[in-house]
Amino acid sequence: MHVQSETSAVPPATRKASRWTSISSTDMASGQPDSSDRIPIGYVRRAHGIRGDVVVRGLGADAVDRFQPGATVTTNESPARRFEVSEHRLHSADFIVHLADVDDRTTAEGLVGVQFVIDSTERRELDPDEWWIEDIVGCVAVDTDGARIGTVTDVVVGEAQDRLVLDVDQGGRAEVPLVDELVPEVSISDQRVVVALIEGLIEGADRSRESE
Repeated sequence: MHVQSETSAVPPATRKASRWTSISSTDMASGQPDSSDRIPIGYVRRAHGIRGDVVVRGLGADAVDRFQPGATVTTNESPARRFEVSEHRLHSADFIVHLADVDDRTTAEGLVGVQFVIDSTERRELDPDEWWIEDIVGCVAVDTDGARIGTVTDVVVGEAQDRLVLDVDQGGRAEVPLVDELVPEVSISDQRVVVALIEGLIEGADRSRESE
């Protein structure tokens, strides 16, 4: 299994989790999801130039498609505003976007910090054996006999493989590679992941099993 961050432009692979909204803690708070059913797909970092362009940080593997010319984006404001994307080009890790009717720098600067959002029902379809990281976090981790190990608190995205971060009930923190051999089952409906314990994988859980 491999975990794909939804902020990455890399297409998802088989048996992975995808993070819909995952940005660095160094990014501005406006990039974080709100408490409603709206999912941020990007936010305006700053104005660019004098013709009303804005620099947008995309959130999601499909952000490049959501900010293509002709696409309509909706803000998280109340009331919300809708803009049509008229131009779009890559700029390092961001996009330089020109929105229809935003034709000067002053108007563009007024958009700084604004999120563009979609309803959670508009998230892309997941492939088989693919999950949102937000759904995996909070799952109970059990061993193959059903004995509780701990709770999934995060997923670390890696190039070769991804890792479940567990708060172990016996104490401490463990990272379990998200591969079939070690995590044979992920059940979002049951809020449970099954971990096949091997020696040294989760020290606290290993000690607990030995004492039984």
